[in-house]
Parts: sequence; structure tokens; C-alpha cells
Amino acid sequence: MEQFTQLVDQVSGIVWNSILLYLLVGTGILFTVRTRFVQVRKFGEGFKQLFGSFKLNGENAGKDGMSSFQALTTAIAAQVGTGNIAGCATALYSGGPGAIFWMWVSAFFGMATNYGEAVLAQKYKTVNSQGEVTGGPIYYIKARFKGTAGKFMAVFFSMAIIFALGFTGNMVQANSIGLAFHTAFGVDPLIVGIVIAAVAAFTFMGGVKRIASLTEKLVPVMAGFYIIGCLIVLVINHSALLPALRSIVIGAFRPQALLGGAAGIGVQKAMRYGVARGLFSNEAGMGSTPHAHAIAKVEKPQDQGVMAIMAVFIDTFVVLNLTALVILTSGRLAPGVEGAPQGTALAQAAFSEAFGSLGNTFVAICLLFFAFSTIIGWYFFGEVNVKALFGPKATRVYALIVVLFLVLGSFLKVQLVWNLSDLFNALMVFPNLIALLASSGIVARAARGEDIMK
Repeated sequence: MEQFTQLVDQVSGIVWNSILLYLLVGTGILFTVRTRFVQVRKFGEGFKQLFGSFKLNGENAGKDGMSSFQALTTAIAAQVGTGNIAGCATALYSGGPGAIFWMWVSAFFGMATNYGEAVLAQKYKTVNSQGEVTGGPIYYIKARFKGTAGKFMAVFFSMAIIFALGFTGNMVQANSIGLAFHTAFGVDPLIVGIVIAAVAAFTFMGGVKRIASLTEKLVPVMAGFYIIGCLIVLVINHSALLPALRSIVIGAFRPQALLGGAAGIGVQKAMRYGVARGLFSNEAGMGSTPHAHAIAKVEKPQDQGVMAIMAVFIDTFVVLNLTALVILTSGRLAPGVEGAPQGTALAQAAFSEAFGSLGNTFVAICLLFFAFSTIIGWYFFGEVNVKALFGPKATRVYALIVVLFLVLGSFLKVQLVWNLSDLFNALMVFPNLIALLASSGIVARAARGEDIMK
């Protein structure tokens, strides 16, 4: 079993680091060119649309979908997760400060990819047998590829996302919460898992109405709480802010000048970890967030496309970037040094430099919000595919399995399950990217303002 676990880990590493990184960034570059830098041209419109539709208690979502803002917060709920804290810290430890620069690069192109995903999800959304508006990659894959090939790709994607996000992915999120609360408060992770599972089950049972209502309140509050905490730290560490920004740029192109040769971190390593963690955090091109954007009630697909641009911006350029600056200004980062703090421990150490013993508590609370919101978002994405494959009655079984995995994941970390989650996360991207590339012309037309619903 140990050999199989290592094999899965090696295959996952090859797929992510040698294939997907180039495909995802390449797709982002293609969409950026074909849409004539839509993420730049439409950024102002997206900003206005975001704050113009901002509501903590908006209209009730239902069979006809949810508001554009609710769709955005549901997408961000999934995007802003443990990767924005633990993932960012890991990238800094493994790739040095320069990794953050390459996060920026991948996110910039990812904004165009996310625009394309949202536009296609809107164009090919449908109404299921229960009269509910639904959509996502399973639908635009089948629309673009007729016959057996399209069906196979769509089913493969759906099975992969159910397993990678709905089941094992949510175990990872629950484990992060359990570990953080055990470190900060000494609470038994099993107890934390049971509470998280109970609250999640209550949310799941309320369907899309309760999910939309929760995310539109939770996401702005959790983001605001974390942003304020980070800004306080940066004010305290203000003298180290400019050197931190300088280290990001130098580390991206000349890491040896910054770190010396001891850490063994070169440009390629900084690029690899920065791009990988950036893409894993904002999920651009992975095919997850289109499920939320598909059911937004908008006049034309382009309207939700610009909201999708803002989702990547908030995830990477705001939340993840603040984490990076807190860590870099804390003086606790020791890239590549064996025994030095990394992951969640590095983030907690960084915040503790400014907040003292409250640093662990702050990170634990933020991880609770971030990871729980991701659980809700990932559950919803999986549910859409369960309904598409097995019908609405299967969602009860699906919800039960997710709840069970949340409890198990809070205290039990089986490395094979974690490795399989990474692998299936990678595998689900391929059919989505193929469909995106085949549909780039449609996205280009949308970015020019044409009516793509004809």
C-alpha cells in the first residue's frame, strides 16, 4: 500500500508540474490574446458590478437560479480556502519570495480563463427534470463534442470532480480546521469535525436557497475580517513592507542573489511553486466555479464573465497576496531550510510575531471560515454533477457521504486519500480545458460584445 501511495503521488506530481501547469497558463494566455485582454478592458466594469450588486441579504435563490452576486460569492467561497493561507505559506517555503510574482502572473492570465468558463457556463446552462436551472462543464463539454466522445469526457469530468472535491477534497478542508483548532485551543479534532459536519449537513439540506443565502453573508464577512487582520499586521510591520516587495521581484528572476545557494531555489522552482499554488487557489481552468456562474440570473453571459474576473482578483491579488506580505514582513520565512516552519505553522508563526499568542487563534478562526466556505462550495459543485449523472434522489446519498468524510477528515489523515485527491483534481481539468480551447472562438465573440446566444 505504501508503494501504491508513492506511485499515485509521483503520477500526480508529473501531471501537475510537467503537464497541467503549462496547459493552464497556456490556455490563459490564449484567452487573454483572443479576448483582447478582457481582464484589463472589463476590470472597471466588473468592479462596478461587484459593488453595485453587493447585498448581505439579497433575494432568495430558487429553481430559476441565484443573483449574480450570490453566484460570485458561491464561487469565491470555493476559491478562497486553505490554499490562501497554508498553500501560500507552502509556496513561499518551497519557492521563496519569487513564487509570489509567478502567482501574480498565473492569476492575471487565469482571470481571462475564468471569464471564458463563466461565459460558456451561461451559454450552455439548461433546465433539469426538476425544473431547476443548472449548468457547468458537463453541459458545455457535451454541447461542444457530440456523440460518444463528448459523453465520455463529460462523465469522466463529473466523476472526477465528485471524488476530488465533494469527497476527498472536503476531507482536506475538514482536516485543516481540525488541526488549526487543536493547535490553537487544544480541542479534540473529532469534536471539531462533528460540529463542522452538523452545520454543513444543515446547509446541504436547505439546497441552493440556503447555500446562496449563506455564502452571500459568509464570504464578505470572512474576507473583511481577514483583510483587516492582515492590514493591521502590515501596519505593525510597515518598515519591512518595501523590502518584502523588493524580495518578490528579485526572487522571481535572481533568487540566488536573495537567498544564496543553500536553499537550492532557482527561477524554475520559484515559478513552479508560484504558478501551481496560484492556480490551485483560484481554480481558474479547473472547471469548478462555472457551476456557480451558470445559474446566475443575468441579461447576457458576458455580465457573469466580468464577475468571474473579479473572483480571481479577490482570491489571488487580495486575499492570497496579503497572506504573502504578512509572512514576508514577519521575518519568519526560511525558504528550503529543513525544520523551519512551513504551511499553516508558518502562517501562524507570522501572525504571532505581530499578535503574540493571539496569532494562532486568528489563523484558526480564519481557516475555519475559509475551509468551511470551501466545503459548501465544493459540495454544491459535486451535487450538480451527481444530479446530472444519477438524478436528484442520489443527492441524499451524496450528502451523507460528504458529511461522513468531513468527520473522518477532521482527525484522520490517510496519505493515499490525499494523494488520490490531488490526482483526480488534476484529471478533471483535462476535459474542461479541451472544451475551453474548442470554444475559444465563442468566448472571443462574447468579449467583443456579440450576442452568443443566437
